[in-house]
Amino acid sequence: MANMQPTKTPMNEQDPIVRGKNFQEVALGYTAEQARNEAERCLNCKHRPCVGGCPVGVRIPDFITRVAQGDMAGAYQILSGDNALPAVCGRVCPQENQCEQVCVRGIKHEPVGIGRLERYVADWGMAQGMAPSAPENENGIKVAVVGSGPAGLSCAGALRARGYSVTIFEALHTPGGVLMYGIPEFRLPKALVQREIDTLKKIGVTIVTNVVVGKSITLDELLAEEGFAAVFVGSGAGLPNFQNIPGEDLCGVYSANEFLTRINLMKAYDKQSRTPVKVGRRVAVIGGGNVAMDAARSALRMGAEKVSIIYRRSEKEMPARLEEVHHAKEEGIEFKLLTNPTRIGGDERGNVRSMECVEMELGEADASGRRRPVKKPGSEFTMDVDTVVVAIGNSPNPLIASTTPGLATQKWGGLIVDEDTLKTSRDRVYAGGDAVTGAATVILAMGAGKRAAEAIDRQLNPTRA
Repeated sequence: MANMQPTKTPMNEQDPIVRGKNFQEVALGYTAEQARNEAERCLNCKHRPCVGGCPVGVRIPDFITRVAQGDMAGAYQILSGDNALPAVCGRVCPQENQCEQVCVRGIKHEPVGIGRLERYVADWGMAQGMAPSAPENENGIKVAVVGSGPAGLSCAGALRARGYSVTIFEALHTPGGVLMYGIPEFRLPKALVQREIDTLKKIGVTIVTNVVVGKSITLDELLAEEGFAAVFVGSGAGLPNFQNIPGEDLCGVYSANEFLTRINLMKAYDKQSRTPVKVGRRVAVIGGGNVAMDAARSALRMGAEKVSIIYRRSEKEMPARLEEVHHAKEEGIEFKLLTNPTRIGGDERGNVRSMECVEMELGEADASGRRRPVKKPGSEFTMDVDTVVVAIGNSPNPLIASTTPGLATQKWGGLIVDEDTLKTSRDRVYAGGDAVTGAATVILAMGAGKRAAEAIDRQLNPTRA
């Protein structure tokens, strides 16, 4: 009989005052008893809406049933068979907008804590040294994957499971993409990401770093000269957007990409780091998404005395996860909503000293469905700031498209693909994740990688269609 407890089993967290001064993980995870208690809340519905709500199609009721039965090994086998990065998704996937949003328990009460259970099972499997098995049947077909972020890793794992020889080409010196350089340690420990990557290596995925596809080697060369039968482009959206307001070239203005990369990948939070990042006493972060929350909370941990989120809409329109907004508020981050920067001021040495802003009002809805912010007359004011981080989104890097004749793109730079197969305008070239959609979530990128792997398999192995 199901546990009819109306709310999720709570998960322990670090105290906000304590965690605001360290980079250790905020959420501490479930105990075995808590995991089984939460798993027993699942009704194991026959129509399984949660599975349809998951971009990678995890058989959620099946693995949760195993948890309720105490069969953690069985739960891990199901979970890892469907999801190449379960420990990652259990931490950063926006379950509240996907699988948990359609959970039947959520109609009257709180949905089952699917993400919390995914995290518990993945961590248990890692602690036991469990990993998916290498494929029994090799087909000898080579496929290249560009980028080792969520889309690339997911595609590579799915192809390798089907017996393909998969090589990932990564531009940076460390694989992992946004999982390594973008998401802070306190949300996603890098050692955990590395273990997920190592699992893919153990089953035979090859990862080659320091290769910039489009410069070191082109897509055409991969296909014509290196013997790859197909290529998946999962290069992400690493080109930061700016507001193009006066003062963005001053010292102390960072894109969120640079700010987080230097803190996360280059370990600027370590006092012994050779790549420090200057963080002033008063930090303003422009934006309202998860990246803005990550930047603001990182700045606090780097020693800033006051950190403010500057967002031009209201909290209702804010795209960040509710959990991230809640954690930021707990840690003392200031939210200046319905506020838009118009100018960044500096001193005679070119350092940031202030930011001019204007208050906003919400008008009619725009193309995104959110109400368009408009300037409130006579509401100008100035903030004293030392550091400004711009976190208003990213666009795909144009390098691959500009070096691949016939590769069609959207006006804003995203690659154009067939909606069903994720095939680009070039034969044998597929793409997915942020390189196609622009900056989105980890799990949506993973879902695209998995779908592309299935489409590649259908093309190269038509007997499976």
